[in-house]
Amino acid sequence: MQSKKTVKPFWNAYRELLGDKGLSAEAVDDYAAWAQQFARASRGPLRDRTQQAVWVFLEAIGNDGSEMDKAHARDALAILYRDFLKIDLKKRAKSADVTEQVEEFQDEIRDPEALDKQFGDLFRRYAQEIRRRHYSIRTEHSYTAWIRRFLAFHNLVAPELVSAEGVKAYLNYLAEVRRVAAGTQNQALNAIVFLYRHLLQIELAEFGDFTHAKRPLRRPTVLTRTEVNELLASLDGVHQLMAGLLYGAGLRLMECVRLRVKDIDFERSQIMVRDAKGQKDRLTMLPKRFEAALKKQIERSRESFKEDRRNDLPGVYIWPALDRKYPNAGKEWIWQYVFPSDRLSADPRTGRVRRHHIHENSLQRAIKQAVARSGLPRKVSCHTLRHSFATHLLEAGSDIRTVQELLGHNDVNTTMIYTHVLNKPGLAVKSPADL
Repeated sequence: MQSKKTVKPFWNAYRELLGDKGLSAEAVDDYAAWAQQFARASRGPLRDRTQQAVWVFLEAIGNDGSEMDKAHARDALAILYRDFLKIDLKKRAKSADVTEQVEEFQDEIRDPEALDKQFGDLFRRYAQEIRRRHYSIRTEHSYTAWIRRFLAFHNLVAPELVSAEGVKAYLNYLAEVRRVAAGTQNQALNAIVFLYRHLLQIELAEFGDFTHAKRPLRRPTVLTRTEVNELLASLDGVHQLMAGLLYGAGLRLMECVRLRVKDIDFERSQIMVRDAKGQKDRLTMLPKRFEAALKKQIERSRESFKEDRRNDLPGVYIWPALDRKYPNAGKEWIWQYVFPSDRLSADPRTGRVRRHHIHENSLQRAIKQAVARSGLPRKVSCHTLRHSFATHLLEAGSDIRTVQELLGHNDVNTTMIYTHVLNKPGLAVKSPADL
C-alpha cells in the first residue's frame, strides 16, 4: 500500500498535467475526482489495472450518471494512462471483446494535439457562437467534445468538405458501432447541425434516413416515502438540504445548485427556478419541512458573501448581457448562490477568480454513499428524487397538468411516465387474483 507521502504528490502531479493541457480549474477538479474515484473502485496499483476494469467503471457511470459524466471520466482516465502513466492499455487486452472496447476507448481521444493545431481557431469561434446564443457552459463543453470526435472520425478533414453523407456516416457509426443511447446520438447531431448552420453558414442536405439509436422504454426508479426518509436520514448538512429540495420541490440537480438568494420566497413558500431546461423559468413549491434549514444555509451564504466583499473579489457569475447593463449586480446580495462553493475558482470562460456554486458532483457522491449506508435495494441517483416527487404528488391526487407545470415539462406525455407506478393507473383496475 502506498503511503500518504507518495499518494499526495502523485495526484498533485496529475492535476498539474491537466492544467498544462489548458483545462479550467473546475475541469481539473472534475477530472481528478473521476481518476481518484477509479483508483478507489478496486484494489491494486493503478499501473496493474486492465482495460476491462476501465470499461466496467465507465459502464457503471453510464448507468448511474449522465453521458457528460461518462465522457469526462473517460477523458480523465485516458489522460491518466496515456499521458501520465505512459501505459498502453490496448496491449493488455486478452480477448477480442476487450480489444474492441480498447479501440473504442482510444478513439475518443486520439491525436488531440493534431486536432488543436489544425482546428484551434474553429473551436474558439464555435465556443464564441455558443456563448453569443446564451447556451450553458455544460452545453458548450459537450458540443465542442462532439465536434472534436466528429472531425477525428473524418481524419481531420475540414468540416466544409464533409457532406451530408459524411454526417450520416458518423451518426450511423454512433448507433451501429458505438451503440450509444438515443439521447447521446441526438446530442451529437445537435452539435454538428449547430456547427454547420450557425458557424459555417452551410445548410446540409437531407440525411434523415440515418440509423437511429434505439430509445429504450424504461420506467423511472421511484422510492417509497419511507425510502426517501431513510435516504435523507443517511445524509447530513448541506447535502441533506439539497436532496430534500430535489425531492420536496422536484428540482433537477443543476437547478438546485444554481439557486440564488432572490429565487427563494419564504413568505409565499415558493421557489423560482430560473433558466431551467429549455431556457424556461417556472415556479415550484418550497417545502415547509426544509424552510428552517434553508434559512440557516442562506445565512451561511451571507457570511461567504461578506468575506468576498471584504476581499473585493469579483461578483458571482451573471449573464453577460445583464452584466454589461448592471456591472455591479454580481456583487449584490440577492444574486448570490444559496449553495456557494467553499473555495474560489477561475471562471472557465473569463479566467476571473470568483466564488461559484457548489460542484454538483459533491451531492452525487454523497447520495451514492448514503444509499450504500442505508441499504436501499435500488439504484438511486439525484434524479430519482425528482421522479419520486412527481409520483408521490400523483398518488396524493394532484392533477397531472399541475405536476407537469411543477416539473417544467413541455409535453404532458413526458409527465405521463409517472402514472405507471400508481395503484390505480387511469381506471381502478384490480388484479384478477384480488377479485
